[in-house]
Amino acid sequence: MYNEENRKAFIEGLHNGIPIGLGYLAVAFSLGIMARSVNITPIQSMLASCFCLASAGEFAGFTLIGAQASLWEMAFATFIINLRYLLMSTALSQRLDPQTSIAQRILVGYGVTDEIFGISIARKGTLNPYFSYGAMAFAIPMWTIGTGIGCFAGDIMPARIVSALSVALFGMFIAIVIPPTKGNKVMTGVVGISFAASFAMATLPFTAAISGGTRILILTVVISAIAAFLFPINKDEQQ
Repeated sequence: MYNEENRKAFIEGLHNGIPIGLGYLAVAFSLGIMARSVNITPIQSMLASCFCLASAGEFAGFTLIGAQASLWEMAFATFIINLRYLLMSTALSQRLDPQTSIAQRILVGYGVTDEIFGISIARKGTLNPYFSYGAMAFAIPMWTIGTGIGCFAGDIMPARIVSALSVALFGMFIAIVIPPTKGNKVMTGVVGISFAASFAMATLPFTAAISGGTRILILTVVISAIAAFLFPINKDEQQ
């Protein structure tokens, strides 16, 4: 039921979602140019971004389309690359009120991206789903529109300028991850170890061949499990 509490949560989510949406607009622009390079139309690219809110997943999908891969290959690659969102959705589901309906949970799950997950999981206490809805209300349209605009401009802008726009995604994600580590030595250590482990897996010969999505999944499960085992949160801290 939409009440005053939900309205405030929605507005707060919308406020937090504005910088994310602006970042999405820039990143999706370069994704749209990539889509155009494999002869995908602006409408098709916008539909892809509307139903697959993942830059890596869409980039892989567009690349496979350009390589004329089969539907099964595209489905499998997208599944593996986006598998980390299953972990994020599971984590968010534990933060929702037990009375939250299935329909609301599905809607929250649909809008799970790295950045929206970051601002949602960082909230203290029980997560009001309307906070996620507010963030989605601006971020998702910007992601979709940005892809379409980029697709229109695919043959106009120089490649170097387009490549530079992709840096926005990494800067935005760092801005979400770093602030919560202030004053929390455990979280600071986990983030530092995660950066080092990610770099190591991306450069070592026997792990570099693993896809980026699979590496993220492995690191997320292993590091979070070790951190949870060594530094459990007691009930008083959780409350």
